[in-house]
Amino acid sequence: MRPDLAVCYGQERLPRYTSYPTAPHFSPAIGPGTYAEWLKAIPRQASASLYLHVPFCRSMCWYCGCHTTVARRDQPIAVYESALRCEIDQVVRHIDRRIRVEHIHFGGGTPTIMAPESFTDLMGLIRHCFFVAPSAEVAIEIDPRTLTAPMIEALALGGVNRASLGVQSFDPKVQRAINRMQSFEQTEAATTGLRRAGIAGINFDLIYGLPHQTVASCLDTVARSIELRPDRFSVFGYAHVPSFKKHQQKIREEWLPDSLVRHEQSSAIAQALRDAGYVQIGLDHFALPEDSMARALKAGTLRRNFQGYTTDQSGILLGFGASAIGRLPQGFVQNEVAIPAYAQAVAQGRLATARGYALTDDDRLRAEIIERIMCDFAVDLDPICARHGSAADAVLQSAPRLRDLVSDGIVELEGSSLAVPADSRFLVRSVAAAFDAHLDQSQRLHSRAV
Repeated sequence: MRPDLAVCYGQERLPRYTSYPTAPHFSPAIGPGTYAEWLKAIPRQASASLYLHVPFCRSMCWYCGCHTTVARRDQPIAVYESALRCEIDQVVRHIDRRIRVEHIHFGGGTPTIMAPESFTDLMGLIRHCFFVAPSAEVAIEIDPRTLTAPMIEALALGGVNRASLGVQSFDPKVQRAINRMQSFEQTEAATTGLRRAGIAGINFDLIYGLPHQTVASCLDTVARSIELRPDRFSVFGYAHVPSFKKHQQKIREEWLPDSLVRHEQSSAIAQALRDAGYVQIGLDHFALPEDSMARALKAGTLRRNFQGYTTDQSGILLGFGASAIGRLPQGFVQNEVAIPAYAQAVAQGRLATARGYALTDDDRLRAEIIERIMCDFAVDLDPICARHGSAADAVLQSAPRLRDLVSDGIVELEGSSLAVPADSRFLVRSVAAAFDAHLDQSQRLHSRAV
């Protein structure tokens, strides 16, 4: 632990680098017409991954940074599901064939807010429109407080084999401050029910840096979570951006820990998980040694996308739903964020693309460098630059921020190879940012580095 660096670098606002360039750089210049062309150009032998966004919750968690809205009634959800099915049909018509799919992820919001029969029908449509490989990972995000037995049955019937349960914190004081009261017993019941239904892959999501959170309460949450032995943990730092997420204004700044305390919380959680036998995966994921993500880390094939660290090797991600982001070889596309605008576009028979980004050669080069730094805490620039027709010396010269990182001992640089020492890895986003040619235009939109 290096508290001096946590204080020095911790206030900097940086992307999480689940993409490069990041979403603030997307432009309306990339619209439905461009997306249609990119879909038609997908190589015949290519495979794809699918992301489906369900932007509804039964109540708003005040820490939330996602695109979601509160739905008290089921009717808006049913209308949205119809739009989602129409969009899938539109996209498949542009591709004009049944493309192979090996990863499917339902995100939110709360995807399990759907009626069980609606989810089953949606999975049937997906399997009709795409060739879903028998070994495909089908993952879904779950709020344990609202998960029902019929929904668990529907998930199993639909082929879901990985479930991510939102836990965040078991401290009642923290839960009250974030408007998310969730007992250990609710989490245990959901975990047990999913496993009994044959859904073996279980992830828990934890957050540090929440209001009134302490190192002790973080460790208590970890200890109780370990009792249920999930396969993976995702441990994120709370991003307080009340100017962009108005509900976060209900969380007062003085309730939040500073960068040093956030670092202490993060370090304590990481150590407790390692002591319990979990392998640390990059910045914020942990997995049991036999898990596929731990194996990917060992093999050097770990990847990073909009869901964080992943074993997904596909270069094509098709995003469905309001605000969903997709990636194709040519660049990124994002749907209309507002649900009415998304639904209207689909109802009019148009692709719902609102903005995107066309990748340049330099973007592709920097994206690969940043991904390897985020995944491996190290990168050898020579082979990457050679693949992209560039020179490592030129890339290093274009990264002036790197000099301070080397001087402060955050980065070890030898020739064209750099590595992040173990005691500085909590600042890996700062290292990745040294190669971000777009950073100065978007810093205020991101979360703190620590």
